[in-house]
This record gives sequence, structure tokens and C-alpha cells, in this order.
Amino acid sequence: MTGTGPVTARFDTSRPHPARVYDWFLGGKDNYPVDEELGRQIMSLDGTARHIARTNRWFMQRVTRWLAGPAGVRQYLDIGTGIPTEPNLHQLAQRVAPESRVVYADNDPIVLKHAEALLRSTPEGVTDYVQADVREPEFILRRARESLDLARPVALSLVALTHFLGDEDDPHALVARLVGALPSGSYLVLSQLTADFDPEAVGRGVALYRAGGVTLAPRDRAEIARFFEGLDLVQPGLVQVTDWHPELALDESTDADAVISLYGAVARKP
Repeated sequence: MTGTGPVTARFDTSRPHPARVYDWFLGGKDNYPVDEELGRQIMSLDGTARHIARTNRWFMQRVTRWLAGPAGVRQYLDIGTGIPTEPNLHQLAQRVAPESRVVYADNDPIVLKHAEALLRSTPEGVTDYVQADVREPEFILRRARESLDLARPVALSLVALTHFLGDEDDPHALVARLVGALPSGSYLVLSQLTADFDPEAVGRGVALYRAGGVTLAPRDRAEIARFFEGLDLVQPGLVQVTDWHPELALDESTDADAVISLYGAVARKP
């Protein structure tokens, strides 16, 4: 099984981890009491937090159906994939196009534990897993080349990832490096937390994550738009994730009263 990398595969159950907190929000079972505790604290301050997590997941699903269908994409690099929750990206893409090739990358050892499930592919396609941190773009790209042809278009998925990178990580440069390695016709998919709509609730969440030793960096619309510089935004552009092609939704139970503090967009590399 592929999945080795520079990240030491050990579990730290003494501190919450974003992937496991997210798993708890989605109703998963692959989390620890410390993750549930942080999730419940966030819910006590913002009752929409679980719905926001699910809304972000639905955004990924709509985007993948569009990429695999009308856009005709057959290769995907998903960084910060998190703990697999069905249907995951490869299942959605290969349901439309069985020959789709998908590489996942994440730095959490608990995701490595589930890599066997991630690696289940259609016979026609490929599903691979790389244990690596987004701060190691060269390593990710080198490993991705073992399963993907980077001379052909690739959809780079960075869903709910960049807000776990502080400004000291220079996330815009990291994204630019990854996009720069992809050919014309590739796509960038990105969603990111913002405080534009509910600064008080987001500020409380940032403080809770910080207390748990986790960076959470909301960004305004202009800062998020910088991730897409030099790319052609797919309509409707950079919007709240609920507004990205809602007609593609399947089995979504949207709360019309919830404030969704996430921007999302898809853009094509010319």
C-alpha cells in the first residue's frame, strides 16, 4: 500500500485534530473524546457549525459531479482529504467516469489508517494515497506523478484546507506552486472560512481552535480571491458555497436560516 511519507505515522489523541473534529461534525466515528469536546464547545457557541461542515461537504460533491460530467476531468489531486466519508471524491468521479484517477494527500495518521478504503478503485481507474502535508508541495507532486499524468488536466481540490494555514505558511505561494505544476485546462477547487458574514461566531471558533493548539485563519473575500489569480473563474465565481450551482444538489437538507461562513469557487487554468 502506498501512503508512506515524511510525516511520522503516530496518533496524538491528547490534542484535537481538524480532520477528526470535521469527522465528528459529519457524524463519523473516527474521532476521539478530545475532538468531540472541541466540536461540542464550538456547537455551544455556534449552533450552525455542524451544518456548515456538511454544507462544505455538499459543495465538494456538487463540484466533483460537475468536473467529472460537463468539464470532462479525469484526474484529481485532493489535498487535505480528511477521514473518508461516503461518497468520497473518487467514488463520485468514478461513478461518472470509471477511468478517473484520484490521488489523495493528508498529513493525519488516522487518514493513513483508512487509506485501504480510500484506495478501493474501479478496475478502469486508479485511487492512490500520499501521507504528506500541504506545506510539502514538491513531495506531493513527485508522488502524485506516480499515478497522475501531469501533462494532462488535473483538478486540484483544496476544500476547507487553507484556513488551517497561518499567514506564516504563505498559503498563497503554496497554492500557486501546486497550480503552477499543472497544465492548461486544469482546475482549482477551493473553499475557505471567512469572517465576512458572522465575525463574532467565527472569532469564537478561532479562539477555541487556538486553545486546542490548532491554527484557524479566516480570510476575507479579497484574500481568498488571491488564490485564483491568473485563473478563469467558473460561473458563478467566488461565492458562498451554498450558491455554487445549487441545481446540482442531491440529498441536501439546507438550513435557509444558517449563516454559512465559507467562500468557495472553481477556476480553470488557461
